[in-house]
Amino acid sequence: MAERLVVNTGPLIALARIEALDVAGRLPFHFICPQEVRDELDQGAEMGHPQIHPSWLTVVSLRNRPSPLSLSALDLGEAAVIQLALEQGIERVCIDEWKGRRAALAAGLQVTGALGLLGRAKLLGFLPALRPLIERAVERGIRYHPEIVRQVLSAVGE
Repeated sequence: MAERLVVNTGPLIALARIEALDVAGRLPFHFICPQEVRDELDQGAEMGHPQIHPSWLTVVSLRNRPSPLSLSALDLGEAAVIQLALEQGIERVCIDEWKGRRAALAAGLQVTGALGLLGRAKLLGFLPALRPLIERAVERGIRYHPEIVRQVLSAVGE
């Protein structure tokens, strides 16, 4: 059975912008997101951004609303991703934003991001090279810390 992974809005948008949603969908994960993330994606589409509806993404409702404390430090999507992972006993989340990543780590969760997913795809042979996708991301206004890019490229042998 595939490992469950709770994904946030940012990685989904990044993967869509670099035309790599199909690559992520081939990974051995059962991707889920809270309704709050689905709502953020739909609100973006209403404002003219591309619609993001990967067939491999399952939407799950939270049992409890994120705490006011988490909402004071994070946006609703990030707080909901962490809350859903904790409620469902899911160990890994996919968040790109630094504050969300730190909060997830503090909650005892394992964290990956869009680059981590693409690195995994490269290691599994789903991508011939990762560097061109990172270059495409930069061309399309997606910024990653240079050290993270270096680490990911090194991990996949590029």
